[in-house]
Amino acid sequence: MIKSLFVTGSSGEVLIERHWRGVTPRNVCDFFWDEVNKYDHSTEVPPILHTSKYYLVSVSRDDIYVIATLAKDVAPLLVIEFLHRVVDIFVEYFGAADEGSIKDNFSMVYQLLEEMLDNGNPLTTEPNALKAMIKPPSVMGRLQAVATGRSNVSDVLPDGTISSMPWRKSGVKYAQNDIYLDIVEEVDAIVDRNGQVVSSEVTGAIMANSRLSGIPDLCLSFVDPEVIDDCSFHPCVRYNRFERDRVVSFVPPDGAFELMRYRVNTKANVSAPIYVTPSVTMSDEHNAGHGRIQIQIGQKQTSSLVIPNRKGSLLIEDVTLSIPFPKCVKTATLSATLGTVLYDEATKVAKWTVGKLAVTGNRVPQLTGSMVIQGALEELPPIQVTWKVPIASISGIQIAALQLTNERYRPYKGVRTITKSGRFQVRA
Repeated sequence: MIKSLFVTGSSGEVLIERHWRGVTPRNVCDFFWDEVNKYDHSTEVPPILHTSKYYLVSVSRDDIYVIATLAKDVAPLLVIEFLHRVVDIFVEYFGAADEGSIKDNFSMVYQLLEEMLDNGNPLTTEPNALKAMIKPPSVMGRLQAVATGRSNVSDVLPDGTISSMPWRKSGVKYAQNDIYLDIVEEVDAIVDRNGQVVSSEVTGAIMANSRLSGIPDLCLSFVDPEVIDDCSFHPCVRYNRFERDRVVSFVPPDGAFELMRYRVNTKANVSAPIYVTPSVTMSDEHNAGHGRIQIQIGQKQTSSLVIPNRKGSLLIEDVTLSIPFPKCVKTATLSATLGTVLYDEATKVAKWTVGKLAVTGNRVPQLTGSMVIQGALEELPPIQVTWKVPIASISGIQIAALQLTNERYRPYKGVRTITKSGRFQVRA
């Protein structure tokens, strides 16, 4: 299946390479980066590229790329899902998937890849099973390894690898049993300069954090399951039961995991809770080579958000704007009435961190600045906007019940909903 796997940084430096079916030359990464440089944003790179000899399947997360090379036709979604699982494992082990964490733990990355792939075929991808074989890095673990010379790799296979539930450890016990569910919905949208939504799509995920003893059997039911579509599930979910009864029946892994992912049925474009109005003007002929930029961001009075038991004004959190400038802009001087703004001269990208956005009288957060332009002013690339609204959803999905069988205790159950931006672009 997978011939070779490369992990590269944001500059194209190869951090990790592992080969299973012959050695793939590194110049495939040069070809990949030639393709990356054709696009303004890393997420716009096609996930599948092909050369005269190989297929390149890639995913990007934060500032790293994971690239798999294939010599034969393989189901592409299988490879993409596996690469995402590789990055998720890096986050699970190291707390982040960035260049620093990969370089600091490169030997453990190789150990994880050895267990996750067998001759290029996916083998063990569950965090619980991997942690039973390879202990996560810790200060105490490093000290013990130096003092005793022992490896952090277990000599014994975990019980889960030879059972019908490889995702769950055996003998799990907790003094207090609880399970938490986060319903996270993401809004992908393109908004024109007049504030009109050109296209939009809403996807959702139910993230679970289970701390339950024994072998709990859970059944999750929804108030209105018809609002969700195109579902994908964790391997622990009994898919036939969902197809028949529209309930999610599963024995959960221990710890945090993604229970399911879905798409929201929306026939019309989604109205976001914020608006962004950019404006770029050139100076007069006496001050040629200079321009002005002004961006306002505010909260809409109405949106597509569904907020149960709403009290008080809507609070939008973690608001940031990434403003890329065209190559003709030599430098820019920016200031903001709320939050902080940083301009990177090398990448020509300004990051405006607004923070929390709430209705505060007539004050509207505003960014203003001047630009020094060399040549003709090009059109500004789309502005990337991120935001998050707690206790809100687009679909209005609600959990009706979460029932537990096969165990005698009564666990504590917590549920919360969050709506946030995915790829949210505003055309300037």
